[in-house]
Amino acid sequence: MTRILVDFDRCEGHGLCEQTAPEVFRLDDEGELHLTRDEVGPEHESSVAAAARVCPVAALKVQP
Repeated sequence: MTRILVDFDRCEGHGLCEQTAPEVFRLDDEGELHLTRDEVGPEHESSVAAAARVCPVAALKVQP
């Protein structure tokens, strides 16, 4: 399992994570980020890692 860490104070709600891994990341109507889960299995690891790479404010980290 891969753990997802989010710095919610740093997150600006750009939505790139939601576009990259919609199965895990959701923005609400106010632009607040929500996780559908805070750990993912191998089937979502690559999309979550990609979401962390595209975050323009580096608010996402993944830990194996």
